Amino acid sequence: MAALTLVILPVFLLIGAGYGAVRLGWFSNSGVDGLMKFTQGFAIPCLLFNAISTLDLQANFDLALLGSFYAGATAGFLAGLFGARLLTGRPWEDCVAIGFCCLFSNSLLLGLPITERAYGVDALEANYAIIAVHSPFCYGLGITVMEIVRARGTPARHLPAKVFKAMFSNALIIGITLGLIVNLTGLPVPEPVGDALDLMARAALPAALFGLGGVLYRYKPEGDLRLILGVCAVSLILHPAIVWGLGTATDLDQAAFRSAVLTAAMAPGINTYIFADMYGRARRVAASGVLIGTALSILTIWLWLAILP
Repeated sequence: MAALTLVILPVFLLIGAGYGAVRLGWFSNSGVDGLMKFTQGFAIPCLLFNAISTLDLQANFDLALLGSFYAGATAGFLAGLFGARLLTGRPWEDCVAIGFCCLFSNSLLLGLPITERAYGVDALEANYAIIAVHSPFCYGLGITVMEIVRARGTPARHLPAKVFKAMFSNALIIGITLGLIVNLTGLPVPEPVGDALDLMARAALPAALFGLGGVLYRYKPEGDLRLILGVCAVSLILHPAIVWGLGTATDLDQAAFRSAVLTAAMAPGINTYIFADMYGRARRVAASGVLIGTALSILTIWLWLAILP
């Protein structure tokens, strides 16, 4: 019960505050759009830049950590992709979007604050290692498979340019890339610039959580219930279970093991809807998956915290 009260509820109360503010008309939809644009396009990229530029890459880019997490994520993607096709016979483009819902866990807006509240700031290094690869890996896999499915006869030589353009139009990936450049080259960040980045980064998570609540209010779950529940089951149960098994098999150290399993146990992120909307495919499943998955994760995160060492 202490985990629910001290770790999970403050995060979801902030999401609930955003949800309630929009529902009651105290905060407009246009305000939510502006807030999410600020957090996704500016504040969170600054947070990621700061974290990645100072991360001990040699110590934290552990093959066992990343292999466990991304093997589980890939398994989730394939389960969503082929499960949707076998269960409903929907077009392959829809199935790719549904697979992406099972692939892209909410590692930033939920994974970071919950891990921090559960295990402290020092526990976040493994989270940042996962996040550094998360958007490039997930968008790279999702966009590549979607473009292959859509191509159907288009010359393969055009595919790399499409994938590269789609990935590097994403502000999160730009923030991660710049952070890696500074980290690897040792380029100094001027103190005034560093202080400004710190100020921006501090606003990122609380503002994004409040905005996420406002975004979730828009998406009313309707139809496609089997697919939506399937997305939730893969995201909240299958992915973390695979990470648990692989992390145990590879003797992952305790701090990294906790971060990997908890991050894998997060609900689908809002980027799953962005991906579905970008291609105009399975948008209702994606939106409802984010909403219902986020609600269900209050219970499932509590259970994972209870059994984690």
